Amino acid sequence: MFTQDTCCTLVPYFEVPTENLPAFKALGASFLEKTRNEAGCLHYAFSFSGNTAHCREGYSHAEALLAHLENVAEPLGEALKLATITRLEVHAPASEVEKLKGPLAALNPQFFILESGIRR
Repeated sequence: MFTQDTCCTLVPYFEVPTENLPAFKALGASFLEKTRNEAGCLHYAFSFSGNTAHCREGYSHAEALLAHLENVAEPLGEALKLATITRLEVHAPASEVEKLKGPLAALNPQFFILESGIRR
């Protein structure tokens, strides 16, 4: 039986000044602790390339993504004192993107519509 995939991927890229990199990386533990038990979180991790930080995030549906953003509001606020989001992408089926456009408008993300794929 086929069911519609509702998976939402959030793809933020942060530019972190060299002097702020240790403090930004230290916030990772706070993000992970808050995210660890979120019911709708499928995957979550930070990776780095020089002064660019990327958070690899996937959620079961739009509501889970929005709940995550509410849950990590405090460490995200601290992170944004240390770094700038240079790019923000949201990858999701059209029905989930519609749920996210209004709540994420202030972050000015680029939305990508998921059309087909495989998820196990």
